Amino acid sequence: MKDTIQQIQQLLRNLETAAEQAESASEFRAFSGLELPDIMCDVVDLLMPELKPYEAAFYLHFLRHSLIEHGTPYVRVSRRGLKSGVVKSAYSDRADRPDTSRDGTANTAMSYASAKQTLDGLEAIGAIRQEGEPNREGTLFRLLLPEEIEVCQRRRAAQQETRPITADALEADFYNVRENRIKIWERDDYHCTYCSKQLTRFTATLDHVTPVAKGGDNSADNLVTACLQCNSRKTARPLGDFLAEEKQ
Repeated sequence: MKDTIQQIQQLLRNLETAAEQAESASEFRAFSGLELPDIMCDVVDLLMPELKPYEAAFYLHFLRHSLIEHGTPYVRVSRRGLKSGVVKSAYSDRADRPDTSRDGTANTAMSYASAKQTLDGLEAIGAIRQEGEPNREGTLFRLLLPEEIEVCQRRRAAQQETRPITADALEADFYNVRENRIKIWERDDYHCTYCSKQLTRFTATLDHVTPVAKGGDNSADNLVTACLQCNSRKTARPLGDFLAEEKQ
């Protein structure tokens, strides 16, 4: 009976985790291959300088098998699989550590302890987050994009101090042009202007401060980052009316 209760409890936990993942994944709009260059630029420029070599290799592995392959930030991996399926051990070519095992097969896998330490390092920096307990298929992790990682946000802010949106660009279309939309999200640090929710390029939207129906344009000054929920609630109301209602 005790074993049955534990199995039921584990099943309930799995269902709860699956429901949370589905809710989070539903907020992600479809991944477009056109966005991959931008993502990779952010990974290389903002995240890689903060990672150790093994951590960088693991992060790219997670990115490959989550967002790029399935269009969601979730991936289930095995720690034992990671130690031999991602990167060659840094010690395999050392003279005091032969590159063959006792049975003559190649011995280039990193140690289990190194794999675990690498995952711990990625979690500590905020690049991945464990989403559930391990099972026979591995452990479920959520990959976080550079816009969600604090150290990357700091690096981006430092870069923006030297590359602000210039005055002659304020009249450009920052709503319909993809490259310009990203500039607004970066300016607002990928946070919803209304509720401060952390967003990504897949969950962020743009909202007109002055609605187009009331004469607003698509300039940088008239656009702010918003989550889908706040944007839907605000609709075409002026910003002041929406904020006044939110405070009630």
